[in-house]
Amino acid sequence: MIIHPLAGAIALLTIATFWISTAVSELFLSEHAVTVVKTSIPWGFLLLIPALAAAGGSGFKLAGKARGGLVGKKARRMPFIAANGILLLVPSALFLAWKAANGELDSIFYAVQGLELVAGAANICLLGLNMRDGLRLKGKLSRSL
Repeated sequence: MIIHPLAGAIALLTIATFWISTAVSELFLSEHAVTVVKTSIPWGFLLLIPALAAAGGSGFKLAGKARGGLVGKKARRMPFIAANGILLLVPSALFLAWKAANGELDSIFYAVQGLELVAGAANICLLGLNMRDGLRLKGKLSRSL
C-alpha cells in the first residue's frame, strides 16, 4: 500500500524537478548552466524509470478488477503518460543532453527543448490528476476541491 503513493510522488517530483530546472536555467542562467542541467537529466532516469514502473505495477495490482470511477480515470490516463514519456520525453532528453554536451545550443536544440517542455508539462498535469484521484480514493481529499 505504501509503494504506490511513494513511487508516484517520487516520479511526479522528479519530472517536475526536470521541468523547473530546465525552465529556470533557460530563462535566468548561463549557457553553462543549461548544459549542466540538460546533461544531468538522463542520470535522473535512474530514479524516474524505476519509480514509474513501481507506481504503474503497484497501481494495477491495487486496482484489481476495478475499471470504473476514479480507478478507471487513472488507468485511462496511464497510456498517454507512458507514450508521452517513451516516445517524446526520453528521446528528447537524450538528444538535448547530447546537443548540450557538444555545445550545440542551436535552433534545433531549442525546437526540441520547446517540445520537451510542452510534453513534460502535459505529463506533470496528468500525473497530478492521478495523484489527486488517488488521494480521493483514499478519502484524503474531498471531491469538492
